[in-house]
Amino acid sequence: MARNPEEYVTCAYCRASGVDPFGQLSALSTCQVCGGTGEVRAPKPRVQCAFCKGEGAQPSKPLTCTGCKGTGWHTVKDPHVACPECSGTGKSQGSMELPCLKCKGAGVIHSAPRS
Repeated sequence: MARNPEEYVTCAYCRASGVDPFGQLSALSTCQVCGGTGEVRAPKPRVQCAFCKGEGAQPSKPLTCTGCKGTGWHTVKDPHVACPECSGTGKSQGSMELPCLKCKGAGVIHSAPRS
């Protein structure tokens, strides 16, 4: 099966360097998100992760984002609307350190078309 280039985006966690940006194990450690390729699969339709704002890292820690798993993106179903639980922020109501449970940090949820 041929690789569809439209399904791949720059790795948000390492910013395409292929190296762990925080040097957790060593300054030469391979990026745990993209495996050193600098790209991650993010099929369309997709939205930027609202929880980490597309950075791929937890907002206040040198860890991969628990919402998007470090990619910086969420694949969503169209049509979609702002998540009613987090009002589109992607953050859990009880804690700013956790992604919203309803949208998993995407900030949007699928909205079934009305008939």
